[in-house]
Amino acid sequence: MSTNLRYKEYGIVKSAAGCITNVIGLQNCFLGQLLKFGYGTEGIIMGFDTQNAQVLMVKEHEPVQPGAKVLASLEPFYMPAGQNFIGRIINPLGESMDGLGPVKPDEFIPYFNEAPGIADRQQLNDTLETGIKLIDALLPLGKGQRSLCLGDKMTGKTTLGTDIILNQKGKDVICIYCAIGKPRSAIARVVDLFKENGVFEYSLIMNAPAQSSPGQQYLAPYAACALGEYFMQRGKHVFVYFDDFTKHAWAYRELSLLMQVPPGRDSYPGDIFYLHSRMIERAARMSVKMGNGSMTFIPVVELLEGDLTAYVPTNLVSMTDGQIFLSMPLFNEGFRPAVDVGLSVSRVGSKVQWKAMKDVTKSLRLEFIQYKELLRVSKLQTGGQSDEVRDQLQAGRVLQAALTQPAAKPVSMEVQVTMFYSKGEGLLMQLEYKEEIRYFLDNIGDFFAKNDPGLFPFLREKKALDDEIKRRMARGVTDFVKEVKAKFKYLDEEAA
Repeated sequence: MSTNLRYKEYGIVKSAAGCITNVIGLQNCFLGQLLKFGYGTEGIIMGFDTQNAQVLMVKEHEPVQPGAKVLASLEPFYMPAGQNFIGRIINPLGESMDGLGPVKPDEFIPYFNEAPGIADRQQLNDTLETGIKLIDALLPLGKGQRSLCLGDKMTGKTTLGTDIILNQKGKDVICIYCAIGKPRSAIARVVDLFKENGVFEYSLIMNAPAQSSPGQQYLAPYAACALGEYFMQRGKHVFVYFDDFTKHAWAYRELSLLMQVPPGRDSYPGDIFYLHSRMIERAARMSVKMGNGSMTFIPVVELLEGDLTAYVPTNLVSMTDGQIFLSMPLFNEGFRPAVDVGLSVSRVGSKVQWKAMKDVTKSLRLEFIQYKELLRVSKLQTGGQSDEVRDQLQAGRVLQAALTQPAAKPVSMEVQVTMFYSKGEGLLMQLEYKEEIRYFLDNIGDFFAKNDPGLFPFLREKKALDDEIKRRMARGVTDFVKEVKAKFKYLDEEAA
């Protein structure tokens, strides 16, 4: 008969301020250690010295009083995880927030797990299809990548994340939308969008709203990481959208000040970089031996007046594999998504792209930047334009239209490849009017589904362009352009 020995020790509450409690009398401590205060009240150790342990209260069923007894054991704080969490709205403690009753967990994962080691990972080699044309073409994302989304308020950061999640339907990717410090109205809009589009079949929402405690907002991204790791360890592909890390940094700054940690730059504690980098490193593409799963992160950072040089944004830029910068001027011009191509970058690049997409978009980034500059210069000119400049501006207008996209309308990779191939081969130069270009871009997928239904499945299987695919594409696009010109013939008549 074997006996399991469990280490236990007791401490005493010295003082309590907000959600931070000081405990004395503990001989052994580690960060993230679970403490129990009785009546279901629990806390985790956030910091300690030789005299005190500073404890963040995470479950507080009744107020903690000085002199109360505290039980400590050598176990970390665990997040409940399991298949039943898909389709649910939960808080960072794994408790239901959707009124559908408690969620039954299959396993418990430590909140503050260590990131996978280098030997357990493999190179990024598989595309995460976002359905956002500009990102898939110019800033490709790979499964297991860490990319950053930056932008001012009201520039479409949440929309970017929800659009990527919408596009994962039927692609065997589990999505976690982690909302940190968001108002109830914003969460309600996301929930409604997910319900309307059947997103909850493969997604869940981790919600620490604005009215929740700083402790819950601090724990939210760790809880999302732990849930994602549960699925990744079982060979699944996971996408996590953290909305946003600015609120997370604010919550940690508030907790640090309550713990009397000396403030540093912008009043943030000095370990904010370590806090985020340790979390970001948990994203990975696991090796075949470790199950071949992946976890992709996009944390969001809110900027003030487009200031990329602020403390938290520069920290996160240095620890991610690329950034997507959303520009307020572009947003106000009506260019959606308002991604500034010049300031955005993917450090993984074309390694994860389909070969077909790589072939048709290799010069687009430079071409788009040159078009923007030519457009600016042409507005300043008073004389007439040469035929060459007119052709360049027309090609640029087609490209801008191809990269513009309304919210909640993801575009499949096959349709994107067809669009950019058509543009690159000059097949769209006949479309002179915005109405014609927009109609072509909105309906080209339906045209091929009706007239050449075998092309797109063939392209998805090969992921590369051969002579037969090019011939079928060119023939279909030419026929559709003729249809569009006939449909909008009245525009030529009005111009004449």
